[in-house]
Amino acid sequence: MHVANLSLTDFRSYDTVDLGLEPGVTAFVGPNGQGKTNLVEALGYVATQSSHRVANDGPLVRQGAARAIVRSVVVREDRRALIELEINPGKANRARLNRSPVSRPRDVVGLLRTVLFAPEDLAMVKGDPSERRRYLDDLLVARTPRFAGVRADYDRVLKQRGALLRTAAQARRGGRSGRRADNDAAFAAAGAGDPLSTLEVWDAHLARHGAELLAARLELVEALRPLVAASYAALAPNSAPAALEYRGSLSIEAGTDRATLEERLRAGLLEVRTSEIERGVTLVGPHRDDLFLGLGELPARGYASHGESWSFALALRLAAYDLLRADGGDPVLILDDVFAELDNQRRGRLAEIVAPAEQVLITAAVAADVPAELVGARFDVAEGSVHRVR
Repeated sequence: MHVANLSLTDFRSYDTVDLGLEPGVTAFVGPNGQGKTNLVEALGYVATQSSHRVANDGPLVRQGAARAIVRSVVVREDRRALIELEINPGKANRARLNRSPVSRPRDVVGLLRTVLFAPEDLAMVKGDPSERRRYLDDLLVARTPRFAGVRADYDRVLKQRGALLRTAAQARRGGRSGRRADNDAAFAAAGAGDPLSTLEVWDAHLARHGAELLAARLELVEALRPLVAASYAALAPNSAPAALEYRGSLSIEAGTDRATLEERLRAGLLEVRTSEIERGVTLVGPHRDDLFLGLGELPARGYASHGESWSFALALRLAAYDLLRADGGDPVLILDDVFAELDNQRRGRLAEIVAPAEQVLITAAVAADVPAELVGARFDVAEGSVHRVR
């Protein structure tokens, strides 16, 4: 798999740009703040319909423009696909495949598969659990695009159930001195109906979608564990071994079937019902889980050095690359300003590992940051323009 063309209209700093690309290594070189990352961010957006830099689409649209357009030609096994995405902040985005509209933008997810390395990856090791959950879920979608729908369904139910809990919490606080019947009446008056029966309906929805997501995450972690350990050992051979463990809001072992997971989630929600209504939040489910990263017997977060943290973050991305490649076809590798963050030893090892990939896209502030093993095509990026020089 490789990208043959990238065209942007009103995306980030670009009013318009059109680039022909090819297999092998391509480097985008130029001073910071000139738009190098914007180019690879656009390709990451085609693959995942999200940005590795911002949480919403607003900043992706050039200032003063109403929308942004990203077009990419993807070649896989000699078949070409033109993917077009129209980004409309505050409104529904649109997508076209080979110039024909598709019913939902997420229907084109999976046509381009990328693995993106970026300075923001350090948050997977040092940051909050949400960063590690996102890593798992993005990889699930890259491997099996239908999980974009599963994740969206779970998020929708979680949001609606959260609104119901907050209404219940407000009603209960408002009638704390009265009888339960008064509280239930206040709750119903707010438009939510009987709190117990309504919550039970949303418990069932949350458990069903959550069990599917949880089962997939558990299976994914089992597949990743040896790959992460091997990649980390290659990058940091003198460090303690890397380890992964899925830690959920419920104690669940890998290999538990979906039906059992659904039952456990429903039972878990029932156990914390009182606390949830008091706090107005959902306390059980995949949105509360974490991926534990360990070095030997210690957690990487808080104990790993800066170099070890970087090696762990890189190992997570390399493991994702290995897993996607095993599924069939090399994903496009994107290394966004990564080599400047690494010492010479790690820089050389990473370059050696990624060099055989079908397509590698690199951004760097200076040409010297690109390892000799990865010399190929080069574009200079400066003052909003992109010019091929090699």
